[in-house]
Amino acid sequence: MDVPGREASDEELAARAAAGDDPAFESLVRRYQARVYRLACRMTGAERDAPDVVQEAFLQAYRGLARFRGESKFSTWLYRIATNAALMLRRSHARSPTEPLEEYLPEFDGDGRHRSSAADIGLATRADELIDRKHLAASAHAAIERLPDLYREPFVLRDLEEMDTAEVAQVLGLEPATVRQRVHRARLMLRGYLNHLVAVKS
Repeated sequence: MDVPGREASDEELAARAAAGDDPAFESLVRRYQARVYRLACRMTGAERDAPDVVQEAFLQAYRGLARFRGESKFSTWLYRIATNAALMLRRSHARSPTEPLEEYLPEFDGDGRHRSSAADIGLATRADELIDRKHLAASAHAAIERLPDLYREPFVLRDLEEMDTAEVAQVLGLEPATVRQRVHRARLMLRGYLNHLVAVKS
């Protein structure tokens, strides 16, 4: 029963929706539609695909409400569904292969020292400015689209959606340490790629 002046939680709405209260599910859709759309755009790299992902994600969520036991937050459960829907759509479109950004990872010499000149460090600083999470340039967005899904998904959820590591781990079904490792590697690849772009344009 609703308490006057108190907004129902996601989990309460989900329980009511699972019991057949369609307006409760509609409330969840209104609450999360914009966020799922934004996530879909970032995961697919194409705004034209986002509506399909949103529709599929909420359809799957509606059908699976009986399986939602509240063991995680509703938002985490929904993001897992939306992330999988975006990944399936990307794969079904059979886009051109992602560029192997691994070649832009830092290099080290035989003594374990980083191979970089003073000029490289200056360029890396400029590249870091491009990759700032709140001021991503168009070139950074293009680079994110080229990341392999293995790194793209945790990076988008952690750095762009600003979810905490534990929640990202729940969404992707990974250990937190694995999430941290993949996000770190994605950042290094993106930084190296942007460093390369800055060097080319200098």
